[in-house]
Amino acid sequence: MAMLADAAEVNSYAALHADFRWQVPDEFNIAEVCCARWARDTPDALAVKFAADDGCAAHYSFGQLQRAANRLSNALQRQGVQRGDRVAIILPQRFETAVAHVAISQLGAVAVPLSMLFGPEALEYRLKDSGAVLALVECAVLEAVRGLRAQVPALRRLIVVGECEAGCDEINWMAALQAEDARFTAVKTKAEEAAILIYTSGTTGPPKGALLAQRCLIGNLSGFIASQNWFGFDPAAPGKGTQAVFWSPADWAWTGGLMDALLPTLYFGRPIVAYQGRFGAEKAFELMQAQGVTHTFLFPTALKAMMKAVPQPRERYPGLKLQAVMSAGESVGDAVFAYCQEQLGITVNEMFGQTEINYIVGNCAALWPARAGSMGRAYPGHRVAVIDEEGKTCPPGVPGDVAVHRRDVHGMADPIFFLGYWGQDEATRAKFTGDPADSWCRTGDMATVDADGYLWYQGRSDDVFKSAGYRIGPSEIENCLVKHEAVANAAVVPKPDAERGALVKAYVVLAPGFKGTSRLVGQLQGHVKSRLAPYEYPKEIEFIEALPMTTTGKVQRRVLRLQEEERARLATIKAA
Repeated sequence: MAMLADAAEVNSYAALHADFRWQVPDEFNIAEVCCARWARDTPDALAVKFAADDGCAAHYSFGQLQRAANRLSNALQRQGVQRGDRVAIILPQRFETAVAHVAISQLGAVAVPLSMLFGPEALEYRLKDSGAVLALVECAVLEAVRGLRAQVPALRRLIVVGECEAGCDEINWMAALQAEDARFTAVKTKAEEAAILIYTSGTTGPPKGALLAQRCLIGNLSGFIASQNWFGFDPAAPGKGTQAVFWSPADWAWTGGLMDALLPTLYFGRPIVAYQGRFGAEKAFELMQAQGVTHTFLFPTALKAMMKAVPQPRERYPGLKLQAVMSAGESVGDAVFAYCQEQLGITVNEMFGQTEINYIVGNCAALWPARAGSMGRAYPGHRVAVIDEEGKTCPPGVPGDVAVHRRDVHGMADPIFFLGYWGQDEATRAKFTGDPADSWCRTGDMATVDADGYLWYQGRSDDVFKSAGYRIGPSEIENCLVKHEAVANAAVVPKPDAERGALVKAYVVLAPGFKGTSRLVGQLQGHVKSRLAPYEYPKEIEFIEALPMTTTGKVQRRVLRLQEEERARLATIKAA
């Protein structure tokens, strides 16, 4: 069990929550707070630093961002887009993506960010489900979108971004903006109005569209500031701060890239790096050094790759200016945690959240001590607990479902909550336990809580399994495996077994220079046996080139679990 926190630190954390109050105005618009106010007050301040693999680079100010957004809002209006209409954004990290979000928000429409990595079927499902009336499309995915338009009748028009020819019923981005006025009168939206329709990653079933209100950005801010160690602001001198530069490889089409990176960075009037290219461990360090990145969000899988590829980053990249690293999506584990402390001089702040209720739990090394492997504690403004199936709070050490209450410790409404699943009222109701106005929202992620309020991740509720009567959480075993020099990444799933119900099986991605041999299997099994409980070591290990991942950087254990179930079914048929 973790050591009890120092009494002064406990009191400080409690005081932080006691003193915190949400300030949610009746009227609120993301475009106003992320761009318009800066364009009025500091129009020449840097907003977006664009960099690409091909060497292309450009800088854009808040004034430029606002003028481009005004032109796009006028162009969208000309195409019949009205308040409340859904507009799809199928773009990578680039200036135009930021322009799109500002333009759509100030028009009172709803942005539907979609990943460039989606195939035709995934795009068709989301475009059809959302009822998007128009899509902003990058050249690289234009053909895929063209091919499905017949199946998506609501999609009236495409605006094409990039160096490719628009079709007869399509519009070129540059031509559209050049034809419009750089002035636009933004609509006044309520804080409760819908702003973004973002689809879940679908790790546990078909993706659902989570409808986010304008106010949801406010709900993200306490966690963002905490996880980024004040984001360059000096608490002792309110209103003053050092020049922060943010970058994350997280796709801006997902909550991690949009709500954890792009929008909060612009909200605080700081520049964000838009990098267009494939992620690489060495490239990440090069980019951060070249762009002067001070704050970042890196998935655990990215950090693991960086740890293996560049063991001593400060020596190799002496120009790094990193001040804070946030990580989320999976447990970082103590190997990566130690690497960040020892080699980067930074305590990585783990964070936990979901598309529906983002940035609710995490660490803040500047305010309270992080504990390796812990999800952290509730961020100010959020009332978080581990609850059982009946909705009762679990005692310390007992696994349960991580849940967030609709009201904070002061009884005030928490602005973080999504409005509901698009077109799925029953699924929305199932997400909550208790009276609608006074309820817990379940995350579906299992954890335990210790005496100091730190949460310890146990896995998705459908990832946790039993083997010979023992409850197995995959994350601890995966973390143990990654500590071995031969392992780049790992995923643990149950393999059906007649005697035990399930065997612990590990899928392992090898680090460069290692080969998957029976001898290595024995070494890895012994490695886990010597560090964890006897029943936790993987009885079977399969080497694999890459783990199935969502575009948000989460391991899709469900894919591997279903694969094991299918193999078991086929083996039974063959034996019969």
